[in-house]
Amino acid sequence: MPELPEVEVTKQSLSPMLLGTTISGVHVGKPLRWPLGVDPKTLVGQTIVGVRRRGKYLLFDLDAGLLLLHLGMSGSVSVSQQWPGPLGPHDHFELQTTTCWMRLNDPRRFGAAVFAPSENSPQAHKLLGHLGVEPLEAGFTSDYFAAGLAKRAGAIKQVLLSGDVVVGVGNIYASEALFMAGIRPTRGAKRIGRVRINKLHQAIQTVLVRAIALGGSSLRDFKHTNGEHGLFQANSQVYGREGQACTQCRAPIKRIVQGQRATYFCATCQR
Repeated sequence: MPELPEVEVTKQSLSPMLLGTTISGVHVGKPLRWPLGVDPKTLVGQTIVGVRRRGKYLLFDLDAGLLLLHLGMSGSVSVSQQWPGPLGPHDHFELQTTTCWMRLNDPRRFGAAVFAPSENSPQAHKLLGHLGVEPLEAGFTSDYFAAGLAKRAGAIKQVLLSGDVVVGVGNIYASEALFMAGIRPTRGAKRIGRVRINKLHQAIQTVLVRAIALGGSSLRDFKHTNGEHGLFQANSQVYGREGQACTQCRAPIKRIVQGQRATYFCATCQR
């Protein structure tokens, strides 16, 4: 599913196209994971005054309210300054503004577009209130990270995916960061020593910055707003490389399943 780098790349592309434009039309197709929550006409006439990201959510600040967009398991957003043609069978949400068209394409329909009166409203708090700190912002310090892990008995990979200690470190990038830090994904979070926590803290930031620079990962459906694919998957060290030689020690990369998600690691390099 699209993770923090993919959503960040999408936000960076959308911001110059949408910021300051006024919504002139809204189309809601087949039901998504959550309903919009208001009559689509409520959005018409509102100006987009901000485009942000929180975890894996895109946030569009409006004159009066907030639109939250989640890409789900298979979603991607396209934006065009010219009419992109008729809606396709998987185009389930469209905003038309004074300068462009933005569409959410989501074959599996696990994504969502939700309106909230404000970021402090119950509708927004339900989706955002449980999220941990942003991994690329100042609040994500090594001290904060160590304190959060000390309270968690679960496997470190699962703790990273939970999103309540640090947000947005999804499945691909958790595997990559744990490999870079030399930590086995099954190790209990609170059993990791401080020196290795510091390494993991740095690895998370390094991997995410690199992934954003490469446009994220395109494993199945994700595309940039211009239709191009991300390139990170071609540079992964462990993810998707089961049976291939470790880039460090040449031992075969292993694959296990944790919480119904595939985990890749090197049993020699990661302890």
